[in-house]
Amino acid sequence: MRKILVPLLISCSFSAGFVQAENFSEDIKAAMKSEQRSDKDKERDRNRKPVQTLEFLGIQSDMTVLELIPGGGWYTTLLAPALKDKGQLYVAIGAEDLLSKDGFSKVKRLSEKSKFERNVEEKRYDISNVDFDVKNIDAVLTFRNYHNLSLATRTKVNEEAIKALKPGGIYGIVDHTRRHMQKENDENGRRIDPVLVIKEVQSAGFEFVDYSTIHYKADDELRYEVGRKSVTGNSDRFTFLFKKPMK
Repeated sequence: MRKILVPLLISCSFSAGFVQAENFSEDIKAAMKSEQRSDKDKERDRNRKPVQTLEFLGIQSDMTVLELIPGGGWYTTLLAPALKDKGQLYVAIGAEDLLSKDGFSKVKRLSEKSKFERNVEEKRYDISNVDFDVKNIDAVLTFRNYHNLSLATRTKVNEEAIKALKPGGIYGIVDHTRRHMQKENDENGRRIDPVLVIKEVQSAGFEFVDYSTIHYKADDELRYEVGRKSVTGNSDRFTFLFKKPMK
């Protein structure tokens, strides 16, 4: 399976401040009510807490944001309308499913040389020739997808993320929690060790700024696959904020 690195481009202008952040949260709330979203997506709002998550990560309406591996575009359908007036959104890696969605008319392929392939042996996606082809952006975000990447690809993605960001730029990662130092087994393939994530991202040159307990689930025993009926919608997830150093 091959997927193309596809960004979603939205026109932008720039402003800043607390009011900007507050307005952005209101725009996210409005997007959550959009008729373009399916009932299934709306049912996930309470669990995924997009307003609180994006507030913690410091996303504002005038930012240029790159969303990595958006899957079906759950977060994209919120970020796109909230950033459309003053910001700019890029959607990268495996984003072709969004091409048919209403409201995403300004799609532009920036890096068709980048491929997305399944590495069967490692049971992880292995991306070669990763090139986000954007510079000096404000934020890179990825939600519940970091675990999908092989070690080599995670290393490359982190390196490309820090290249794409401006000094002080935000790198936000949310993913399903695996027990610390636990080896991969049949139940934890869609989880990843949060300590390992911090180590890998710091190795790329990022500063670890903060974590949030927004998605902490005390009754997730970290024993079972996140898709099991007893876990799905109730998996413990870490929420990390990193930044590119100012110098």
